[in-house]
Amino acid sequence: MLLRVLALVIAVVVPASVQAAQSDDTLRSGLQSDLSQYLSSRAQPEHISAISLSVYVPGSSNINVAVGNTQYGGAGGPVTPGSLYQIGSNTKSFTAATLLQLEDEGKLSIDDTVGKWLPQYPAWKNITIRRLLNMTSDIPTYDDVTSMLSAYAQNPTLAWTKEKLVAVVYPKLTPNAGWLYSNTAYILSEMIVERASGNRYTDEIRRRFIDNPAIGLTSTYYEANLYPADITGRMVSGYFYSTDADNNGLQPLYGKDVRDLSLSWAQGAGGIVSTPEDLTKWCRALYGGTVLKPKQQQELETLVSQESGKAIETTTEQENRGFGLGVGQMLLPHMGRIWFYEGMTLGYRMLYAYFPQTHAVIAIGLNSQPDKKQDQVGKLMTAVYNRLHAAGKM
Repeated sequence: MLLRVLALVIAVVVPASVQAAQSDDTLRSGLQSDLSQYLSSRAQPEHISAISLSVYVPGSSNINVAVGNTQYGGAGGPVTPGSLYQIGSNTKSFTAATLLQLEDEGKLSIDDTVGKWLPQYPAWKNITIRRLLNMTSDIPTYDDVTSMLSAYAQNPTLAWTKEKLVAVVYPKLTPNAGWLYSNTAYILSEMIVERASGNRYTDEIRRRFIDNPAIGLTSTYYEANLYPADITGRMVSGYFYSTDADNNGLQPLYGKDVRDLSLSWAQGAGGIVSTPEDLTKWCRALYGGTVLKPKQQQELETLVSQESGKAIETTTEQENRGFGLGVGQMLLPHMGRIWFYEGMTLGYRMLYAYFPQTHAVIAIGLNSQPDKKQDQVGKLMTAVYNRLHAAGKM
């Protein structure tokens, strides 16, 4: 049984302010303990060997903690708060924000149709950009198709074009599906970004966000296919361990380190690499008004139910999960109403929670994709929140 956590490699960032460091010492130690306990108890069922955490509370510096069990799976060397993870579908908020900025610039409207911007897909001509972004398009996701996953697993360094990904499901529709999660919708959104801007998606998100000093991202990267060695060398190894039915076809990758494989299957739906600390910076900018003008901010945060796909004003006890444009909202009894997302790729998970009442952010990275029933990172998020609340930080 591999629950024997024998050698933890722990790294913490020490804030520049000695006074702040002293006041946060107890909290940091407690958070470190939370991560270590989770790793000890969940290493085997979730196949994790690295966890990174970043906490931002207004008025103080980020607290960053990372733990790694190098004797379980080997996390590619010592895990530090600067270690990189694939952030998965957290990428979708970058894609949505790009389209919303293009709307503000007068280059499109999110109520424009696929037919206007991508006439090569007439079966989907009446679907609006808004519906692509809030997952009510009725377009199925290409990564639930076994043949596509098998093709990827057989040649996982091959570059998939956006057109090839879309072709996996075109011209299919799932009429009246309500809320239907679709990576295909975000590949189409990426294509609209390029058509409306006249530039590569890569260049647009780098210029607008990744290299924007007002946002302050220092360890966030995007490549449409393979990442260079200087980036993968900073990534923890990530492991695929899912036997869920929607991953049929990926069996050849089971138990493998996917760090060096192509992310061309994800692109604008999930291809960004970053750190938990940078994700907290992105959340602060996205929800805090740095990224979007008021009209587009309202559009970003306009919700549909994740059950029915119908418009809701906000989440409630009856409708406790809503989806905006690439962002999720949840109402929890112990945390209140939060913005959140758990992004997942074949070997990584990145979860954040943004607390609109306090503007605090928690972001957690883990280095595996386990079976869905084994993904219990929400319990770790709760433990972190409870510790922050007990310390008077929330």
